[in-house]
Amino acid sequence: MANIAINGILEKMTGKDKDYRYMATSDLLNELNKEGFKADADLELKVSNIVLQQLDDAAGDVSGLAVKCLAPLVKKISEQRVLDMTEKLCDKLLNGKDQHRDIVSIALKTIVSEVTSATVAQRVLVSLSPQLIKGITGAGMSTEIKCECLDILCDVLHRFGNLMAADHEMLVGALLSQLSSNHATIRKKSVSCIASLSSCLSDDLLAKETIEVVRLLKSKGLKPEMTRTNIQMIGALSRAVGYRFGPHLGDTVPVLINYCTSASENDEELREYSLQALESFLLRCPRDISLYCDGILHLCLEFLSYDPNFTDNMEEDTDDESHEEEEDDESANEYTDDEDASWKVRRAAAKCLAAIIVSRPEMLSKLYEEACPKLIERFKEREENVKMDVFNTFIELLHQTGNVTKGQIGMNQMSPRWLLKQEVPKIVKSINKQLREKSIKTKVGAFSVLKELVVVLPDCLADHIGSLVSGIEKALNDKSSTSNLKIEALIFTRLVMASHSPSVFHPYIQALSSPVLSAVSERYYKVTAEALRVCGELVRVVRPSFEVCGFDFKPYVHPIYNAILTRLANQDQDQEVKECAISCMGLVISTFGDNLRVELPACLPVLVDRMGNEITRLTAVKAFAVIAASPLKIDLSCVLGHVIAELTAFLRKANRALRQATLGTLNSLIVAYGDRIGSSAYEVIIVELSTLISDSDLHMTALALELCCTLMADRKSIPNVGLTVRSKVLPQALTLIKSSLLQGQALQALQNFFAALVHSANTSFDDLLDSLLSSAKPSPQSGGLAKQALYSVAQCVAVLCLAAGDQKCASTVEMLTRILRDDSSTNSAKQHLALLCLGEIGRRKDLSSHAHIENIVIESFQSPFEEIKSAASYALGNIAVGNLSKYLPFILDQIDNQQKKQYLLLHSLKEVIARQSLNKAGQAEFQDTSVEKILKLLFNHCESEEEGVRNVVAECLGKIALIEPAKLVPALKIRTTGPAAFTRATVVIAVKYSIVERPEQIDEIIYPEISSFLMLIKDHDRHVRRAAVLALSTAAHNKPNLIKGLLPELLPLLYDQTVVKQELIRTVDLGPFKHVVDDGLELRKAAFECVDTLLDSCLDQVNPSSFIVPYLKSGLDDHYDVKMPCHLILSKLADKCPSAVLAVLDSLVDPLLKTINHKPKQDAVKQEVDRNEDMIRSALRAIASLNRISGGECSLRFKSLMNEIMKSSTLSEKYNSIRNE
Repeated sequence: MANIAINGILEKMTGKDKDYRYMATSDLLNELNKEGFKADADLELKVSNIVLQQLDDAAGDVSGLAVKCLAPLVKKISEQRVLDMTEKLCDKLLNGKDQHRDIVSIALKTIVSEVTSATVAQRVLVSLSPQLIKGITGAGMSTEIKCECLDILCDVLHRFGNLMAADHEMLVGALLSQLSSNHATIRKKSVSCIASLSSCLSDDLLAKETIEVVRLLKSKGLKPEMTRTNIQMIGALSRAVGYRFGPHLGDTVPVLINYCTSASENDEELREYSLQALESFLLRCPRDISLYCDGILHLCLEFLSYDPNFTDNMEEDTDDESHEEEEDDESANEYTDDEDASWKVRRAAAKCLAAIIVSRPEMLSKLYEEACPKLIERFKEREENVKMDVFNTFIELLHQTGNVTKGQIGMNQMSPRWLLKQEVPKIVKSINKQLREKSIKTKVGAFSVLKELVVVLPDCLADHIGSLVSGIEKALNDKSSTSNLKIEALIFTRLVMASHSPSVFHPYIQALSSPVLSAVSERYYKVTAEALRVCGELVRVVRPSFEVCGFDFKPYVHPIYNAILTRLANQDQDQEVKECAISCMGLVISTFGDNLRVELPACLPVLVDRMGNEITRLTAVKAFAVIAASPLKIDLSCVLGHVIAELTAFLRKANRALRQATLGTLNSLIVAYGDRIGSSAYEVIIVELSTLISDSDLHMTALALELCCTLMADRKSIPNVGLTVRSKVLPQALTLIKSSLLQGQALQALQNFFAALVHSANTSFDDLLDSLLSSAKPSPQSGGLAKQALYSVAQCVAVLCLAAGDQKCASTVEMLTRILRDDSSTNSAKQHLALLCLGEIGRRKDLSSHAHIENIVIESFQSPFEEIKSAASYALGNIAVGNLSKYLPFILDQIDNQQKKQYLLLHSLKEVIARQSLNKAGQAEFQDTSVEKILKLLFNHCESEEEGVRNVVAECLGKIALIEPAKLVPALKIRTTGPAAFTRATVVIAVKYSIVERPEQIDEIIYPEISSFLMLIKDHDRHVRRAAVLALSTAAHNKPNLIKGLLPELLPLLYDQTVVKQELIRTVDLGPFKHVVDDGLELRKAAFECVDTLLDSCLDQVNPSSFIVPYLKSGLDDHYDVKMPCHLILSKLADKCPSAVLAVLDSLVDPLLKTINHKPKQDAVKQEVDRNEDMIRSALRAIASLNRISGGECSLRFKSLMNEIMKSSTLSEKYNSIRNE
C-alpha cells in the first residue's frame, strides 16, 4: 500500500506546477520519516533519482525540501544507492552549474552527517575523498569550488578522520599547499581542515606536518596576511592536538613573541593571533611551555595596556567626585575611532594572562608582584568588552589564590594571600571608580570582582565598607539598574556582612537598610529572594548579641519586620521567596522578639500555617528551631501545642531531611518550653522516636536519642515517660548496641541515654546492667558480637556504673573481677567483655581501692585467645590512666621483665600515653614521674624484628613528643642517622604520630628539624622510605605549612617512589608453582596517596603536568591497590588543574580502557570479583570527572573511550549511576 502511495507522490513531484511539486516533496518527506518505511530495489532507485533531480529544481523552496529528504533517505536505502548518489553529487559539485553548487554542497554534507555504519562510511569515503582532493588541488578549479570542497572535507574529517588513515599523507600534502593560496577564505578553511585532520594523524605524520607549518611560520619576506594565516594555523593546530604539539614549542614560541614585538604599528591582527596561539600553548602544553612562561607573562603585561592611538593624558584620572558630572559629558564626545582594532590585542593579552594564571599555580606569588598591580590599573580600560576580560582575568587570579591556599592558616610575607591583602586598598579604590560608571555591564563585573575577593579573603574589607556603601546604594536605587545588577550587589552585600564583624557596619546601617528593604518588594523573584537573604544577615548585624551594646537597633525592628511580613503572608509567589521569607522571619523573631510582643500573635500562626504546606514545611520547621533556641524566651503559648502536634506527626514522614530537622526542633522546644507541654504529648513523641533508632541511619539515631534524653531530663513527667521509654526505646537501644557500625555521635548519645535512664523513675540499675551484659552474649544463630560492638557495650556499662554512684560501681567491679577469676577456658566472650568494662570504668575512675586488680587483669595475658589478650592489654592501660602513680611503674617493670608479653604491655603503655597527651591536666603528673624511664625502654625496642612492636613503639614516641617536645625531637633526630634501618623507620613514624591537626607546642620545635626526617625518603631501605612518605602525607594533611618550603626538593623524590622498581620484585618458589612478590607495592601505594593529599593542601607547589606523565600514567596501569588512589588523583586534577590533564588526555585513555575492560579469571573467588567491580567503578568515576572538563571533546581517543562505555550496556549503566551519585 505504502509503495502505491509513494509512486503517486513521485508522479506529482515531476509535475509542471511549482506548488504541486512542493506539496509532493513535503509528502515524500513525511513518508520517509515514518518508522515503517521500507522500499524495494526499484522504488529505492526511483526515489533517489527523483530526489537528486529535485535538487536542481528552479524553485528554491522545493530544492530545500529535497535536501531535507536526504537525511531520512540515506538511513533507509542500500549502500549501493548511497554510493551512487554520492558519486552523482560529486560530479555535479565539480562540473555542474554554479547556481546549483550551494545546494549540492549541503546535500553532500547531509549524507556525510547521516551515514551511521562504519562500512557504508568506508565505501562512501573511498569515492568521495579523491573527488574532494581533486576539487581542492585540481588545476582550473574556481575559488568557489575549492571553498565548498574544503567545507565538506572538514565535515568528513571531523566525523571519519580515523577511517581515512590511508589518505592521510595525501591529504596533508594537499591541504598544506592551500595555506599559501591568495584567497583569504581558502586559507581560512584550509586551517580548520588541517586542524580536524591533525587530531587523528599518526605521530610521524603529525611531526612532518608540524615541521612544515613551523617552517612556513618562520619564512621571511611573506605578505603580512600570509604570516597571519600561518600564526592562526599554529594556534588551531595546538588546540587540535594538545600536548602532542609540545616538542615544537621551542621553534614556535620565540618566533611568535618576536612577531608580537616587531609587527608594524597597525598590524593588530598579527599580534592578536600570536597571543591567541600562545594562550592555546599555555593551556594545551603546560609541561613543555614552562621554560617560556616568564617571557609570555612580560609580553601579556606589555600588551594589556597596548593602545597606540590613545595616550593616557587624554583621560586624566581624577579621584575627585565633583568632576563626575563633567566627565560624563565629556565621555559622550570622547575620542572614538571605528578603525581602531588595538582593543583586540588587549583582549587577547588579558585572555593569555588568564591562561597563565589558571595553568601555573606555582607562579602565583610572582603573578601578584608583577601582574596584579597592572590588572588593577587596567580596570579603567575604555573598551567595555576588554574591561570584562580584565575583570575575569582578575577573578581567575583570586580564584586560583583560593584554590592554592585552601586550608592554610598562617600567612607569611610571600604567601599569595598576604600579597593580595596588600593590594586590597588599590583594588577598592579602582573598583569604586567602576561602580560610578554609567554602564550596567561594568558595574556587574565590578561586583563580581568584589564577590570573589570576599570569598578568598573573608575579612579584608573591614576598613573600606564606608567607601563601598555608596556603590551598593546606587546599584540598588538607580532607576536604570537591571535586576542582574541588583542581584550581584545584594549577593556581595550578603557575603560581606557574613564575613565581617557586625560593628564594622553600624555606622552605615541606615544607608544600607532602606535600599535592601525596598528590594524586598521588587517584582522579580530572584531579587526579592536575594534581598531577603541579605535581611537575614542584616538582622544579625543590627543586634549581634543580647547584651546592651552601643548601637541602637530599635528603629530598624519594625521596618524589617513589616517588609518581611508582607512577603511571608503573600501566598502566590515563587517558592524560593517563600522559603527565604520564612527563614528570615524566624531570625527576626528570635533576635527582636522582645520588641515585637504585640505582633507575635499575628505572625506566629502564619509560620504554623506554612508548616502545614508540603513545599514550605521543612523551612518552617527549621525556623521554629531558631526561635526556640533564642535566649529571649519568646512567648509561643498561642501556637505551642499545635506546633508540637505537627512536629510529632512529621516523625512518620518519609522525607529524611524533614525528620532530621523535626528532631532538632523538638529538642530545642522541649529544652525551652518543657514545663508547658503535657506528659501525654511526651509519650506520643517517644513512641514515634523509637522507630527511628537503628544502625541504618546513625545520624538520625543520635538525634532521636538526644531528644529522648531531653525528655527524661524533665523532672515533672517522670513516671509515665520512664515506663514508655523502657517499653519502646530500650529494646531498640539494646539492638542498636550490637551493631558494629555504631560510633561517634550516635555512640555518645547512647551512653548519655543509659546514664539518663538510671535516674528516671522505676528503673533499676541491676536490670539495666543485666540487659546490657546479656546483649553481649553470643547467640546460637549469629555467633558472637563484633569487636566494635563489645567496645560499645563496655562504654555504656562504664557510663551506667558511674551514673549510679560509687557503691553500685564498686559492686560491679567486684562482679567483673569474679568473672575473670573463674575458670577462663570455658567462656571467652564473657571474659572479653569483663576486661573491656574494667578498662572503661578504670579510665573514668580510680580503681586502686580494689586490691590486686592489676594482677588479675595481667593473668589474662596467658589466655589462649588473641582477642582476650588484646582486651587485657587495653584494660591494663586504661586502669593505669585512672591512677598513674600506682599502676604505671608496674607496667614499666613488667615490660622489662616479661619478654613474652612485651607487645601486649607496650599496647597498655600506648593507651596510657595516648590518653595523657590528649588530656592537659594529667600531663604534669605524667612528666614528673616517668618520661625518662619510658623513653629508655622505648628506644630499646626500636629495632624489634616484629613490625607490630615497632609500630606501637613509634606511636608511643609520637604521643610523648606531644607532651615533651624539647626532649624528644633531638632524641629522635639523632636516631635518623643510626645504622639500623628499623630504628630509622620507627623514628620517622614517631614524627608522623606527633603531627596532629590541633596546634601543639611541638610545632615550633619540629619546624626547623622536619627535613632531616622527611629526607629519609632517599634512604636505601624501603621500610624507611615508606615511613618517610607516610610522615610527609600526614604533615601535608594536618600541617601543610611545616613542609611547604621543602616540597621543591621532596617532590621529585616522592614521584620517584611511585615507579615500579624491578629490584623489589622477587619470585618465591612454592614447589608446584612460583609466586611473584612485589615488595615495592606498599611504597608505591603510599606515595600516590601522599600526592593525593598534597593536591588538597599544597596545590601551588605541585607541578601537575610533570607528574601526570609519566608517573600517574604508570600508576593507572599498576596493581589494583595503586590504581585506586590514582583514579582519585585523576578526578582531583581534572577538577583543579583541568588544563594540565587536557594536555595529556590521549595518553591516559589506554590504561583506563584496560581497567574498565578487565575481566577476573574464570576461577576467581568472590573477593576478587568484588575487587574488580570496585576497580571498574573507581575508573569510571575518574572518567566521569574527565568528561566534565570543557575542551575534552578535542581528544578523539577520549571520545572513542566514551563511545565504548556507552555502547556496552553494563558499563553505561554503571557510568550513569556514578554520574547521578
